[in-house]
Amino acid sequence: MKGGGSMIFLRYESFRSYLKSYPVTTGIIALNLIYFIVVAVNGDPNNGLHAYKYGAFYTEPGADPYGMREPWRYITSMFMHAGIEHLLFNMFALLVFAPPLERLLKPLRYVPLYLASGIGGHLLAALMTIAAGEDSHLAVGASGAIYGVYGAYLYIALVRKNALDAASRKTIYLILGFGIVYSLFVPSVDLWGHAGGALTGFVLFRLLERAAMWKRRFDS
Repeated sequence: MKGGGSMIFLRYESFRSYLKSYPVTTGIIALNLIYFIVVAVNGDPNNGLHAYKYGAFYTEPGADPYGMREPWRYITSMFMHAGIEHLLFNMFALLVFAPPLERLLKPLRYVPLYLASGIGGHLLAALMTIAAGEDSHLAVGASGAIYGVYGAYLYIALVRKNALDAASRKTIYLILGFGIVYSLFVPSVDLWGHAGGALTGFVLFRLLERAAMWKRRFDS
């Protein structure tokens, strides 16, 4: 990932080349598609009770404020979507924006960042549910994890400017700006899930970068 070149988010690969170059992103997209079909075949993905049955993230401030009774929901909910538009929007984002980060971090660091961002998004949403005095919080979708990818890019754009070309930096700023506005004006969008995912991705990328720097110093 170097500055001065063409925008990194333009995809030129053939289908076969994409599968070979970005196996983790391909696998994540495949899991989302497969699980959506499973959930949709058995009921309405947008129905709260049905989504809960199949692994939606759920918190209840009075009884289970952080969703720790069934912690596996932190993960399963990342591969669920409320409808076909929700699914396709998120899968397009993954298809286009995730590959450069997978190439940069490699699978052993990319997977933890992706999953941790989704978890971080749920945690912040749970905290804000408590703060707002709401009765419960139900969420599905890959958005928190995807915003973690955006958060990692935001760190690169702000701190390692030379690592990204100007067009890619502008794209990141536009995506995050649009995401904030969209999250504020569309009630069904999980604003705090997005914010928590982005913050987690930003911080975790910094930690991974520092760990890599220390490893290089140690090895040398």
